[in-house]
Amino acid sequence: MKATRICLVRHGETTWNAEKRIQGQIDIGLNSAGLVQAEAAARWLSGQPVAALYSSDLLRARQTAERIAVRLRLQPHFLAEFRERRYGFFEGLTYDESRARYPAEYRLFETRDPAFVIPFGGESLQQLHERVGTALARLAVEHGGQTIVVVTHGGVLDIVNRLARGNALSNPRDFLIPNAGINWVTGDGEAWRLEAWGVTAHLNQFGLDELP
Repeated sequence: MKATRICLVRHGETTWNAEKRIQGQIDIGLNSAGLVQAEAAARWLSGQPVAALYSSDLLRARQTAERIAVRLRLQPHFLAEFRERRYGFFEGLTYDESRARYPAEYRLFETRDPAFVIPFGGESLQQLHERVGTALARLAVEHGGQTIVVVTHGGVLDIVNRLARGNALSNPRDFLIPNAGINWVTGDGEAWRLEAWGVTAHLNQFGLDELP
């Protein structure tokens, strides 16, 4: 089977990103800077031979994907599998507020315990890994030999980077995930290879990476 090139784009900036507030699956839209970033990413991708465009169905990703769709002249397909991680009772709080209010649980979150399910509807890293890995593999099989774009979120991209590099979920993050950053992986649904990560040359100002 021919490998699929997948360009993964993190959504543009939101006000909550700027506030270091945990969004999870709360449906926050882009701020003015994020709209500019989304358009910049769209312009950069306009010359790529893209066969299909996919996106998380959360508003901040949809707004980013819609601008890319105009440049690529493609209809975006919105998939819940590429939503941000569910952060349970951390959602709506800043990272500092989460640490102060739920210190024991935040410690498990901060140290990346793969099995820790965040209370009140959250996901573990293992659950997120299964969701993202399955969806990405399916797209690779469906688009063998093609180039596609997926617009998604920081937590999802954290998983993709580890899939491509073969790194454990519990390892501290050693890479950036900037808003509107461009990331490339190649794979056939089983094996993955990292081509480029955190590309921001298309942005006038470096995108935020507010993730812990």
